[in-house]
Amino acid sequence: MFDSVSFVAMNTALDGLAMRQRVIADNVANVQTPGFLAGRVSFEESLAAAVADGSGVAPVSTSRSMAAPREDGNNVDLQSETVLNIQTQLRYQLATQAVNHEFSMLRTAMRSA
Repeated sequence: MFDSVSFVAMNTALDGLAMRQRVIADNVANVQTPGFLAGRVSFEESLAAAVADGSGVAPVSTSRSMAAPREDGNNVDLQSETVLNIQTQLRYQLATQAVNHEFSMLRTAMRSA
């Protein structure tokens, strides 16, 4: 069960979403830092490809946003970061519920045996 593609994919997604939350927090903390470029985390496309290949393990990559900076060289958009943070939190909750469901099914199977 722990090496099934769906379980590995859910854990990979949780890792990627947790990293995204850390990067968003860093972006928000540096919203007034001159020259700071917002970070971005991507993993969804590589995760989808890994699931299609049957592995479920995908790299989580970080990069800097190429959005146009303000006069001070900073390109953090607080409104965009807030929306992205909400989306990320909802996706994290959904993935956590899916993993919890897998464990619940395992507990039920163990009690029935």
